[in-house]
Amino acid sequence: MTITKQKIGFQHVGSFLRPDELKQARKEYQAGKIDHEALRDVEDAAIYHLVEQQKEAGLDYATDGEYRRSYWHLDFFWGFEGVDHTHNGEGYDFSKGRSRDDTAVLTDRISFDKNTHPFIEDFKYLKSVTDEVGGILPKQTIPAPAQLYRELTRDKNQEALDRIYPDKEQLYADVEKAYHDALLAFYEAGARVIQLDDCSWGRLLDSKFVATPEGQKLVKERVQDIYLKLNNGAVEDLPDDLVINTHVCRGNFHSDFLFSGGYAPVADNLFGQENVDTYFLEYDSDRAGGFEPLAKVSGDKRVVLGLITSKKGELEDRQVIIDRIKEASQYLPLDRLWLSTQCGFASTEEGNLITPEQQWEKLALVKSIIEEVWG
Repeated sequence: MTITKQKIGFQHVGSFLRPDELKQARKEYQAGKIDHEALRDVEDAAIYHLVEQQKEAGLDYATDGEYRRSYWHLDFFWGFEGVDHTHNGEGYDFSKGRSRDDTAVLTDRISFDKNTHPFIEDFKYLKSVTDEVGGILPKQTIPAPAQLYRELTRDKNQEALDRIYPDKEQLYADVEKAYHDALLAFYEAGARVIQLDDCSWGRLLDSKFVATPEGQKLVKERVQDIYLKLNNGAVEDLPDDLVINTHVCRGNFHSDFLFSGGYAPVADNLFGQENVDTYFLEYDSDRAGGFEPLAKVSGDKRVVLGLITSKKGELEDRQVIIDRIKEASQYLPLDRLWLSTQCGFASTEEGNLITPEQQWEKLALVKSIIEEVWG
């Protein structure tokens, strides 16, 4: 893939806390008190206001805050042909609690239809708003192909996967094509920056998980190679002016996390061989390890350091953040580094345990440090 370099610009990872009126409308929709059109009107108004807020905060790119989603990843999966929304009876076990039990399971071979996948129309609305507001560009976030593979091989989901895809090479080909078709549909709708959110690598960083039977099974299956194949296959032969970024973290649910560990175990594949323009990386706590793996970032790819946490509202010490940026520049030149929060503020509709005011204060801190360090 040929990457057209452009300024990273001031951009947020993706999600924002849902406003109260949106939460209430979703409850009323689920209770059958309002129809989908009424819910969408509330979503449209909330997204329009959010774009205005992002412009006022000085961002160069706006997301829709993931306001139409319940999850950062599952809603996108459910839009594919051959993928169904179901409940498996078990959520993910975060460090302090368990998430809801929604999941995605196969009912047929995977494909993408731009006329039925809701995210294309959702993006068109976001772009119409950024065009009208002016001075800010749209950014689309979706879960990575590797993340879909992770979900489809999770627990009971594996049974349906094996039944529909006894030939795993056919599975890989279908996932790559479905994603490639989706990326082109976003491009046709006007997207020029798309971010692949990818927590699938996170568990491979955690030595405790890797030591489990499941972890050892993944090592034996060389799952890193599968992740790399799917992600790279999806982005082959895209338009030169479509920038593909990725965001990698260790879980972000209600200010909680799933895994710990530095990037070294996946650096050769993720940093050395994945064909993206920029990595948004979680670096807000000791759980993320050191900066040494950044030396494996190949070519002229860039790294956005997620040094500002989105999990709690207290503002970081400005000088500490600047010193950490300087430390990271020992492994990757400063002109290939940038700054952001470590993740979104609401990877699921529950949101993190911070206030709306605090999320904007966090972004203001990011902006001011960018201006001081990079000018």
